[in-house]
Formats: sequence, structure tokens, C-alpha cells
Amino acid sequence: MTVMAERASDQMSVDVFERIAEFAAREDETVSFEFIGGRIEVKKVADARHGEIAMWLVFECKRARPELTLYVANQGLKVEAYRKGRALPDAVLAPVGYFNREGDWTDPDGVLMAVEITSYDSDTHKRDRVDKPRAYAEAGIPVYLLIDRENLSVLVHSNPNPEFGYQDIHVARLGDKFALPDPVGIELDTEELKQYVD
Repeated sequence: MTVMAERASDQMSVDVFERIAEFAAREDETVSFEFIGGRIEVKKVADARHGEIAMWLVFECKRARPELTLYVANQGLKVEAYRKGRALPDAVLAPVGYFNREGDWTDPDGVLMAVEITSYDSDTHKRDRVDKPRAYAEAGIPVYLLIDRENLSVLVHSNPNPEFGYQDIHVARLGDKFALPDPVGIELDTEELKQYVD
């Protein structure tokens, strides 16, 4: 990104970002954008194993909590303090029908969990381990689940504080069993996930 583009994105409004994201989505379905920390971020197309992990989690969540759905199709959320950010989580756990609303960017009140699955790219650390947990905590999303393929681990962030981020972080190795805290309340056995990492 050029210096001029960086300066422009520092001053970009949410309205301008939404117009850019809408245009990009119409022109090329392989490109998606997020607006985190006042900057545009490119949401890359996920690899096949990334999709397998997401589908595994869909089935586990539906089996344990049939009244909920784990949405995996680019459900846009308004995030960060005062909803000035826009994120496309890899998955969002919410009541059935939650995204049956108008608009591409939904208020996260009622979302129980945001999920990210790391990609093997240079942006993963900043995006999934730093920026996203902060943005989801500021939005008050109760649980943030990070499936970290690079570190062969699962991080469960809970107890969000808008000023300080998630106050509780539980780390499990891939293959471990653990419980997602309330309001999610689902137990997961991640042994199967070991086959989807490099």
C-alpha cells in the first residue's frame, strides 16, 4: 500500500468503506474487505482445509445447540467501539434467523461467538491474534474462538471488556477436549481437526 493510500485509509469514513466493499463484492466475488482499526483489510479467499474446519464446527455447534446456527458465509458485523469497524468473521454463532435482516453489516448484539481460522499468510498474526480479538471484545461479543492452525492450538477468548479486550483466554492444543463458556456452552473434541493442518 502506498503512503498516500495509507493516509487516505486513516481518514476514511465507514460510509466510504461500505461503498468500496459493496463495489468490490459486485465486481469480483473472490475479494472481500474489512474495516478494522480505521484501515481497510483484504479478506483473502480461504483454502479447502480452512473450509473443512469451518464445516466441522458447524456440525458440532448444530448438534449441541440446534436453536443456534454457525453462519459461515461472510456475515458482516459492525465491530469496535461505537460500531465504527466492519468485520467478516470466518463464522458467527447466533440464533437461527439472526441474519435475516437488511444490510450487509449487522449489529452484533445477540451474537454469541465470532470464529476465526488462521490462514498461512503474513497478515494472520496481526489480523487474527491482535486486531480481531480487540474489535470483537469492543463490540461485546461474548466469545471469540481462534483456531490457530500454525500453532496447532485453539484459543477461547471470553469475558469481553470494551476497554481492555477479552479478559480470559484459554489455550488448548489441537486434539484436546474443552468447553466453550456460556453463553455458548458447547463442549468440543478437537482430535478430528488435526487432519486439517499442515
